[in-house]
Amino acid sequence: MIYETRGLIDYQEAGKGPTVVLVPGSCSTGAAWRPVMGHWQDQFRCVTTSLLGYGDTAERRASGDADIEYEREILEAVIRRAGGPVHLVGHSFGGLTALAVALRGRVPLLSLTIAEAPAMEILRDTGEKQHYDAFRKMSGAYSAAFRGGETDAIARMVDFYGGAGTFAAWPQRVRDYAVETTQANLLDWESAYGFRLTPASLATVKIPTLVVWGETSHPAVRRANDLLSRCIPHAGRATIEGAAHFMIATHPKQFADLVAHHVGQSSLGQSSLGQSGLALAAAR
Repeated sequence: MIYETRGLIDYQEAGKGPTVVLVPGSCSTGAAWRPVMGHWQDQFRCVTTSLLGYGDTAERRASGDADIEYEREILEAVIRRAGGPVHLVGHSFGGLTALAVALRGRVPLLSLTIAEAPAMEILRDTGEKQHYDAFRKMSGAYSAAFRGGETDAIARMVDFYGGAGTFAAWPQRVRDYAVETTQANLLDWESAYGFRLTPASLATVKIPTLVVWGETSHPAVRRANDLLSRCIPHAGRATIEGAAHFMIATHPKQFADLVAHHVGQSSLGQSSLGQSGLALAAAR
């Protein structure tokens, strides 16, 4: 753990080698990375954490005061604790937080991997109204349902990402944790909508970057991440064949292989995948 005056921050590490900091998404903890880490077989020194309101990381936000700055602060604390330059990998809202850290540039990063970040604001800024509205419609209905007493309203968000029936197919303990952390997830959405992204701001990211999304993910999610990969200079991009949003659980080997390749190439001072990597059949 990291002990700060504003509360605890989850911190665990395992393995040896280049340091990879793994940031999970909403309704999750650092344990979500175990399937991916298992495929690396101690190839890397893996540092894991949990975002605000999940695991043992204390919440610092409130409705109306949910700036992504709070998430950025805790992730920067994790990176400083890890020591030295790190390879930063984030999934979902963890990917958006990782991008926020890279944009600020206060901690040393060797590379960045973003997997299916909810980067709705780049859709809005570039006039992708249909895709932006898809996010707004889902998150608005989900929030209203929860405020109206629908205890498992978070299933609406999960199924948006993973497809109809995804939430119902999860193990009971996973569903229970998602329901338990709904308030934190609603703050995540508030943070994401408040995080302005523009082509100009993304053009300032100078570290080797890889953006990953699933072949069967929601079209709005795919397009948002496609735009990230196009706006970040020389970013690599890859589609995991047959995967949707929860790829680090459903396709851990394919994801692990992509990150390992990116980290290896970044260590050599090269971009991991060129723009031609868009249609990479990573699941093969």
